[in-house]
Amino acid sequence: MKVTISHIKADIGSLPGHSIVDEKVMARIQEYIEDHGKNLISDFRMAHVGDDAQITMVHTKGIDSSEIHELAWNAFKAGTEVAKKLGLYGAGQDLLKDSFSGNLKGMGPGVAEMEINERPSEPFIVYMMDKTEPGAFNLPIYKMFADPFNTPGLVIDEAMHSGFRFEVWDVIEHKAIFLDAPEYLYDLLALIGSKERYVIKRVYTKKENKKLPEENVAVISTDKLSLIAGKYVGKDDPAAVVRIQSGLPAAGESLEAFAFPYLVSGWMRGSFNGPLMPVGMKDAKMTRFDGPPRVVALGYVLKSGKLEGPVDMFDDPAFDYARRVAGEMTDHLRRMGPFEPHRLPDQEMEYTTLPVVMEKLKDRFVDIEKETLAK
Repeated sequence: MKVTISHIKADIGSLPGHSIVDEKVMARIQEYIEDHGKNLISDFRMAHVGDDAQITMVHTKGIDSSEIHELAWNAFKAGTEVAKKLGLYGAGQDLLKDSFSGNLKGMGPGVAEMEINERPSEPFIVYMMDKTEPGAFNLPIYKMFADPFNTPGLVIDEAMHSGFRFEVWDVIEHKAIFLDAPEYLYDLLALIGSKERYVIKRVYTKKENKKLPEENVAVISTDKLSLIAGKYVGKDDPAAVVRIQSGLPAAGESLEAFAFPYLVSGWMRGSFNGPLMPVGMKDAKMTRFDGPPRVVALGYVLKSGKLEGPVDMFDDPAFDYARRVAGEMTDHLRRMGPFEPHRLPDQEMEYTTLPVVMEKLKDRFVDIEKETLAK
């Protein structure tokens, strides 16, 4: 029997600014799911990173289930009511519509879900990011499933030797392309290097992988809030579900993709590049310049619809060096203030608050040649 893993997240208010989800809000979301999800889901877990509440659910309803999405929506609505009573900042920020309308597409919450054939042992990792965009997953997902320097299993494990298939979305033109690696590796890189437009949505096995033939093995939430709302309403703060082991990247190979704090877009006011810092949940609060951007990794094992875990995978001194480097990169970038490349380029600032400022200045510009001749 197939089983579905649905990870759904939303920013519905935080304490004191964009720092961390209040425990009372988390408790209300969990209470709602416990009360209303008994006949819908077989298990679930709650988590948070920065100002985003996160729900991981297991069920048999398939992806895009209206029942599962409505359960999450109503749970977030219940949490929002608590956030409003407490006066938390940005209460209900990611709930862009007034009422539920079939599923969560275009409604604000981020969704990463996959329907799978459960293996005898089904380990997976949920990665949750704050203060960045879906394209922030492009580099680590590529490294996990296509880079032999990160994942030696691609070289030495016969079950992985044929590589994987990538589903890449153009979030501007609303189109998708499927590219196999290693066959079309350079074409894949040509796209996903433009992380603000081309984002990895899913990764699949190939027919040649006898242990797991043609199955979805990674999925990323790709909702772009600014494109949905038509204005800046906070960064997208993506999440991903990544299956591991037995013909897939090992846990350590998956985690290794975050050992270097590469630059991602987002951070303060969604307008700056910053290093992605891997942290445990105890350090998943946003402080310096509302960041720096962070990623949390929670490891689970799924068996007969029940979850074991999580294990807080980045809560480990093995990632202290990555955190130290991220701190040094933060110092370096912050000295640039509002200048590029710390601040994002113009095309990425379109859906921030900067256009309001530029609108006030537009009538003060004069033609250079005419002004020169006048003098």
